[in-house]
Amino acid sequence: MGYSTGCHTTFHHRYHIVWAPKYRFKVLRGEVRLRVREIIRQVCAEMGVTIINGVLSCDHVHMFVEIPPHVSVSDFVRRAKGRSSRKIQQEFEHIRKRYWGQRFWGRGYFSTTSGNITDDIIMRYLDRHSHRNGFSPST
Repeated sequence: MGYSTGCHTTFHHRYHIVWAPKYRFKVLRGEVRLRVREIIRQVCAEMGVTIINGVLSCDHVHMFVEIPPHVSVSDFVRRAKGRSSRKIQQEFEHIRKRYWGQRFWGRGYFSTTSGNITDDIIMRYLDRHSHRNGFSPST
């Protein structure tokens, strides 16, 4: 589990992201499932997002991804959901009829960060270094 690098950055930004189709309908099956997977992979490639792991269930998408610092989580999810929604409704008539309001995905999503250190470790690290470098939150 190493760090990724950019031109002037070294980072380890990993996120667990989950979102679901509107009304939690079980529509991610067969050709629709394969096409959603392909579209999300295209978006990831364009944005420089690395897919570490992912699962497409029949009623939700789980992704464990590494997102570079110049891309916000909300921008990534917006683009993945937006493009997949538009293309799925263009390509599959039964989906377009079921989601007549032109919204394939539900409005929200779940996101949490992942790291190999805890908040407690960071606090201890900062406490050790704050006295040495002359900076503390109380000054």
